[in-house]
Amino acid sequence: MSDLLPFFRAWVADPRRVSAISPSSPALAEMITSEISPTTGPVLELGPGTGVFTRALIARGLDEGELTLIEAGAEFARLLADRYPRARVFHTDATRLARSDLYPEHGLGAAISGLPLLSMRPRQVMGVLNGAFRYLGPDGAFYQFTYGPRCPVPIAIMNRMGLKSVRIGTIVRNVPPSSVYRISRIS
Repeated sequence: MSDLLPFFRAWVADPRRVSAISPSSPALAEMITSEISPTTGPVLELGPGTGVFTRALIARGLDEGELTLIEAGAEFARLLADRYPRARVFHTDATRLARSDLYPEHGLGAAISGLPLLSMRPRQVMGVLNGAFRYLGPDGAFYQFTYGPRCPVPIAIMNRMGLKSVRIGTIVRNVPPSSVYRISRIS
């Protein structure tokens, strides 16, 4: 319940940026983090909001210090910094990741995204993916959930970037129901 008030305030302030009607459920958090373990390496989380996925990553045994959280909302960024003092929390726009020096190139094990890709322009989606894949190792994966019926990254962008997607599951115990996709490089 403690997440509802900050979530609601952020949604009222900018519903297009939040693009959800409620925080992600624990069931969705379990699914989106299901392929990540302490051996994965550092994890980048984009749009963590109140930290539902962050909690799931830590519950899976990831060290808080291995997490980098990118949050555009000032209130959420402050909340995350208070809750996860050993994580690296950046109050910034995830579409500009490629211009940052967050990690050495290919030094990241996985990226998890709570960003509303369906609400973004193609150039913004490419900015997010270019930034994440700049840091992801050769076997690293980008995990994205969506409320839509298919992967939220358009096929034209996937083809242009040499990426593929696989749906790893659907959660009906989320409001609204959601699917999770693993996006990775074509080998």
